Amino acid sequence: MDYRKKTVVASVAGLTLEGMDIMFISFAMSMIIAEFHIDLATGGLISSITNIGMLLGGMIFGVLADKFGRVKVFTYTVLLFAVGTALTGLATNMEQVYLFRFIAGLGAGGEYGIGMALVAEAWPKDKQGRASSYVSVGAQYGVILAALLSAVILPVLGWRALFFVGVVPVIFAVIVRRNLAESPEWLAAQKDKKAGSKEAKGKLIQLFESPRTTMTTIALSIMATVQIAGYNGLMIWLPSMLQQSQGLSVSSSALWTISTAVGMIVGMLAFGQFMDRFGSKRAFGIFLLASACAVFLYSYATGSAGVLIGGAIVGFFSNGMFAGYGALISSYYPVQIRSTATNTIFNFGRAVGGLSPILVGYILQSYDMTVAMIYLAALYCISFMVMLTLRKRTFRNTLTAIQPMEKYEL
Repeated sequence: MDYRKKTVVASVAGLTLEGMDIMFISFAMSMIIAEFHIDLATGGLISSITNIGMLLGGMIFGVLADKFGRVKVFTYTVLLFAVGTALTGLATNMEQVYLFRFIAGLGAGGEYGIGMALVAEAWPKDKQGRASSYVSVGAQYGVILAALLSAVILPVLGWRALFFVGVVPVIFAVIVRRNLAESPEWLAAQKDKKAGSKEAKGKLIQLFESPRTTMTTIALSIMATVQIAGYNGLMIWLPSMLQQSQGLSVSSSALWTISTAVGMIVGMLAFGQFMDRFGSKRAFGIFLLASACAVFLYSYATGSAGVLIGGAIVGFFSNGMFAGYGALISSYYPVQIRSTATNTIFNFGRAVGGLSPILVGYILQSYDMTVAMIYLAALYCISFMVMLTLRKRTFRNTLTAIQPMEKYEL
């Protein structure tokens, strides 16, 4: 296996384990609430604390990866969320659950951007989209894996045993450390740094070092926030919406979830190919507008076939774009701060976008499904307008000036 394929395999596996770790809490939530005698709001705070940990971990480990190496810090992040997950199974009160989920969030938040940076630095410009899409699908594999493990472990051994599975990523981290070499582009940057280049700063402040850079960082953060907000709003509330509006049973809504997830996976793979062939501006533009239309029209879907097919179409467009954010964000920042930028921006989106279900719940309580879908459609329109403000970057590499990335710069 060549180096390029190794970076994809390592990043896919990392994101799969991360996705599995995050979903464990969803499947175990009812048991945790029952054991600790807490209300739904207290239980929901677990996810919020995890998201805060992701944001902080993304910034910390992004900076460390840019300074000390992608592979080295990548393995540390995997070890951290593995330890945090396993410790959750030992928690004796909610305070400990919060603490251990925060630790797991720190590691999970750091892993994403580092893996994406590795892939971006290993693959040529005209193939980064598809490589990024392969990695992004890993999160869906994690959801499926978590569902299968939960179905087998929870009824027999309980929720604590489920989290003990979190020690498995430790083995993966050891394998990666032994078999994956450091990014050649990062190594070259370190040589230039030792030579005293002024370009090799590698600090978080570089995301805001000029008005233009600041606007780019803000724009990408908004796009990432919309991506997460739309996904969470759809996946958390739509099954309940459909049960009420269409009279679907729980089993039917589960079938909708599977249909939508399949649409998402196909959409991610298609988006990567589309991005490589036509460029990110067209890819994101078409998918954002299509998402807005699909979500709005979906509020008028009727019948089992319409609900299932419509769900797959919504998933295809709304989450297909997830595949492109790693390549998109990486293309706007030099190697010295690439992990920092990707982790900080996307985990900011996770932290803020993760609050979307609260607003959707309020809208459903005060209005109806149509208004909720209009809100989600409006988010994609906002992201589209923000995307149009992005322009080609002029960051300089430690070796030579970064050439315009025709297929990835907007």
